[in-house]
Amino acid sequence: MKRNILLLLLFALAEAQAQTTLDEYRSAVENYSWSLKSARAESDRAAQVQLQARTSFLPALSMAGDFSVALRQHEGIKPWGFALQPQIVGTLYGGGAVRSRYRKARLDHTAALCDEAFTLLEVRYAAEYAYWNLSAMGQYRAAMQRFVEIIRSLKEIVDRRFEEGYISKGDVLMIEARLSAAEYERTIAERNYEEALHNFNILRGTDADLEVTLAASILDSLSMPERAGFDRTLSARPDYTAARLRTEAAAADVRTVRAAYNPRIELGVSGIWQPHSPNRRGTTSIDGAVFARVNIPIFHFRERRHAVGAARAVALQSEWTQAQLHDDILRQERNGWTALNESRAQVDAVKESLRIAGENLDLSTYSYGEGLTTVLDVLQAQLSWIQLYTNAITARFNYAVARSSYQRITAEQGENGL
Repeated sequence: MKRNILLLLLFALAEAQAQTTLDEYRSAVENYSWSLKSARAESDRAAQVQLQARTSFLPALSMAGDFSVALRQHEGIKPWGFALQPQIVGTLYGGGAVRSRYRKARLDHTAALCDEAFTLLEVRYAAEYAYWNLSAMGQYRAAMQRFVEIIRSLKEIVDRRFEEGYISKGDVLMIEARLSAAEYERTIAERNYEEALHNFNILRGTDADLEVTLAASILDSLSMPERAGFDRTLSARPDYTAARLRTEAAAADVRTVRAAYNPRIELGVSGIWQPHSPNRRGTTSIDGAVFARVNIPIFHFRERRHAVGAARAVALQSEWTQAQLHDDILRQERNGWTALNESRAQVDAVKESLRIAGENLDLSTYSYGEGLTTVLDVLQAQLSWIQLYTNAITARFNYAVARSSYQRITAEQGENGL
C-alpha cells in the first residue's frame, strides 16, 4: 500500500514538473526570438558607432609614402627615390561638429537600447497571447467533446424511447442532425487547437507537434492589475523615450551639419624621410615640422543654408513623430483599461448564467427521460448551454489577453496572479 502511494506521488510530481508555466514559456520565447536578437544586434551596432564617434576627440596618426624609379638615368643621379611622411594631427576646433556628432551617436545608442526594451515587451506579449490562446483552444476542444458526449447520451435515451414506441421517427432524426453538427464543430475545435499548438511551439523554437501541458489556464483566477495612468505609462514606455531621444539626436544633427561650414583648426606634427635631391649618393635625411592648419569656408552658393534646412526638416519630422506617439499612448492606455474592465465584467456576468444553463440542461434531460418534455426542449437547453459555455471561455480568454495587453501598454510586467 505504501509503495502504491509512493508511486502515485512520483507520477504526480513528474506530471507537475512536465507542466509549462507562463514564466518558463515566456523565457523560452525571449531566448529564441529572432526579433529580439535583431534588436540586440542593433544596440551593439549603435554602441560601436558611439565608440567610433568618441575617437574623433583624439589625435590621429597616419603615414603616407611613395617610391619611384626613373625610366631614364641622368648622369650622376640615382634613378630611384622615395618619401615616407608620418604625421599626427589633432582637431583643435572643428566648429562643434565633433561634439555634436558624438552627442548624436550617444543618443542613438540609448534610443537603440530603448527599442530593444520595447521589442522585449512585444515578445513577452506575443508569448502570453500564444499561451492563453492555447489554453482557450484546449478549453474549446474539451467543451465540444463534452457537448458531443451530452448529445450521444441523449441519443441513447431517444433511441430507447423510439424502440419502446413513445416517440416518432422525427425525434430520432433531429437528434442525429444535432449530433452530426456537433461532430463537425468538434473537428473545427480540434483544428483550431492544433494550429494554436503549432504557434505555441514554433514561437519558442521547438517541434511544432510537441504536446504540452500548461500549468496555468484561462479558467484560473487572474488578478486585476492596478491602473497605471497616463503619466506613469508615458514615462515607462521605452518607445516614447526612444522617440524623445531621436528628437534630441535630430537637433544635434542640425548642429553637426551647420558645423561643417564653420572654421576648422588642426594642429599636427609631421616628419619626412627621403633622399637628398638630386639623389646623387643615395644618402637620406629626416626632417620634421610642427604645423597649424586652418580651413575657413567662405562661399558655397547657399549650400550651408540648404543643408541646414534639410536637417531641420528631419528634426521637425522627429518632433511630429514623438507628438503622434504621445497621442497613441494616451489612446492605448484609455482603451486598454476600458477593455480590461469590460472583459472582467463579462467574466463575472457569465458565471451565474452558465450555472443556470447547466441546471436547465440537467432538468430538461431528466424530464425528457421521464416523458415530461419534448426533445425540442432538450435540444434548446443543449444549445443554450454550449453557447454560454463557449461565451465563458471567450470572456476569460479576452480578460487574460486584455490583462497582458494592458501590462504591455503600460510597460509593467505584473505577476501571473495564479
